[in-house]
Amino acid sequence: MKKNFSLTILLTCVLLCVIVAIVIVGALLPEKNEVIQGEIEMTDYRVSSKVPGRVKEIRVSEGDFVHKGDTLVILEAPEVEAKLSQANAALEAAQAIEQKAKAGARAEQVQAAYEMWQKAKAGLDVAQKTYNRVIDLYADSVISAQKRDEAEANLNAMKATEHAAKSQYDMAVNGTQREDIEAAQAQVNRARGAVSEVNSYVSETILTALEDGSVTEIFPELGELVGTGSPLLNVAMTNQVWFTFNIREDLLAGLSVGNQYKAYIPYLDKEVDIKITRMKDVGTYAIWKATKALDQYDLKTFEVKAVPINIADVSGVCEGMTAIFRK
Repeated sequence: MKKNFSLTILLTCVLLCVIVAIVIVGALLPEKNEVIQGEIEMTDYRVSSKVPGRVKEIRVSEGDFVHKGDTLVILEAPEVEAKLSQANAALEAAQAIEQKAKAGARAEQVQAAYEMWQKAKAGLDVAQKTYNRVIDLYADSVISAQKRDEAEANLNAMKATEHAAKSQYDMAVNGTQREDIEAAQAQVNRARGAVSEVNSYVSETILTALEDGSVTEIFPELGELVGTGSPLLNVAMTNQVWFTFNIREDLLAGLSVGNQYKAYIPYLDKEVDIKITRMKDVGTYAIWKATKALDQYDLKTFEVKAVPINIADVSGVCEGMTAIFRK
């Protein structure tokens, strides 16, 4: 019994010695810095069309580098082409009306109006002579007042007819009224606007790159129908690169917006100079480090955004690659 008790004491002493040794060694070892890992991000944009259509050609593949203005996708939209034909036909009709208005009456129409005026003048001359004779006869009491009134009415009617014929002739000579010409020009302008509108839709069937970048995703397949505003491609702008690091607030000491630091990029196996441009709370839903159990406080995580000082230093990187922050 005494032997077992002595063995227990010995084991207890050994265990205490081991614990003390571990504590001493741990205290003497240098504190290891926590690795702050982030990722590379890029500004990207999606290419989409304003008009529905069928995918006729896809001229790029995922991973291709494209330049601003390069053709990416061509859509087939027969409905838009039909509307363009209708708009062009309406424009041609409006232009014909405008030309007719500007040209005025034809020579044949002017001649016909002149002859009608001359006919009316001849009729007026006969009516005037008849009226004069009737007045003389009425003065001599040869005819009744009824005949005189009939002759006077006929004279007035012929005067009105001659005046109307003269107006028609003047109109033919002077040509179309200014208001009619302006109305015809307005119709032409309206038709041209319709053609321009449809042409803008036609141009939307040929989708080009807005900026230089790398094609990261292609959504539709060849021959697939796509609707208005449907995304077709995603292009990452390789000249707009930044880094995002989620850093716990107890590790933010010494960091401030505008200062320069280092970031190690494993893909390139080198360090690059970066500058912090933003420090933002990522929200209560993000990672916390609970320390209240030790009668301290909770530590929140902040999103730190940085940009490379020289964009050429990160040439060739892809979105999502790892970056290690170093003070």
